[in-house]
Amino acid sequence: MKITVSSSDLLKHLQLASGAIGTNPVLPILEDFLFHVIDNVLHIAATDLETSILTQLVVKSNKNGMVAIPAKILLDTLKQLPQQPITIDVNDDNFGIVITSSFGKYKLPGENGADFPKIPKEKKVESITFPASHLQDGIQKTLFATSNDDLRPAMTGVLFQLEKNKITFVSTDAHKLVRKSFEKDLNHQFDQKFIIPKKALTLLKNGLPKEGDVQLHFNDTNAFFTFESTKMICRLIDARYPDYNAVIPNNNPNVLTVNRLDLQRALKRISIYSNKTSNLVLLHINEGSLTLATQDLDFSNEATEQMSATYTGTPLSIGFNARFLIEMLGILEGEEVNISLSTSTNPGILTPSEENEGEDLLMLVTSLNVSPY
Repeated sequence: MKITVSSSDLLKHLQLASGAIGTNPVLPILEDFLFHVIDNVLHIAATDLETSILTQLVVKSNKNGMVAIPAKILLDTLKQLPQQPITIDVNDDNFGIVITSSFGKYKLPGENGADFPKIPKEKKVESITFPASHLQDGIQKTLFATSNDDLRPAMTGVLFQLEKNKITFVSTDAHKLVRKSFEKDLNHQFDQKFIIPKKALTLLKNGLPKEGDVQLHFNDTNAFFTFESTKMICRLIDARYPDYNAVIPNNNPNVLTVNRLDLQRALKRISIYSNKTSNLVLLHINEGSLTLATQDLDFSNEATEQMSATYTGTPLSIGFNARFLIEMLGILEGEEVNISLSTSTNPGILTPSEENEGEDLLMLVTSLNVSPY
């Protein structure tokens, strides 16, 4: 089998697929790309048995066939080649590979493509189509709040909750929680929910187009995301997601409105003087005034800052992990942010002052030393 293809086009597709290759694969062949040529279309696959990426591009080939090619050496070779046509010759008997460029020839061993693990197929699936921008924004707003605790697997991914003409993304690590919803440009009638792993969402975020639609097919075990010439398949996390609505306070009569970037910058300065274990910063809130204060008794460090703000409610002092607040303020958009509070021990709710029609974003951060789970 002989394949002729643009080196830069092939590299682009391989870099996308390479995200699915694990660092310590359980099988040697999982370090390979599967090349499968069907009628002058090259289908590329990579997998770690949990996440798989399939992509395709048009090539010139003298016949159909398949081969597994070591990923690292192929990628490293293509990265060093300028844009040019290259030829990949595959020995049908021993799967040896010869790559020919304008500079020379490069030989490497391949493997029988028939030995490559089978990629899950779309069987008994439900389907939804929605804008890629919804998925991109939903991932970007929630991914940072997922947990790294493998003992609580549900929290290591993002909950996708589908309701009639609505999709909601939820993430939490028991200290912070994010809920992002869309009710625009959606047309589905079923209620379903499932948990997508963090790795798959990271790969999606990096590969999604800025425009166009994404098709999502899912069943009890896998989710299939299809966009442009790419398909990503991931195994769902088999766990029950916490009842996140139960930890969101319903009555928050105290509302602080403040410039988002000014607050973030103040927190970055103040946190330099905070205890490096707790990152505790106190917010002393009065009408028209917000005072930030922190100290580290171990090193006799202390700092305060005062800034203007709009506040409706009773005077209140509450402590938060400054790192969590800084992170959330960086993810939020818009000029101003609302922080809704009830008591000094209940969580704080961060929301943007202005939102696009049909969208809703809520971020919850626990007051220090208080966890809702």
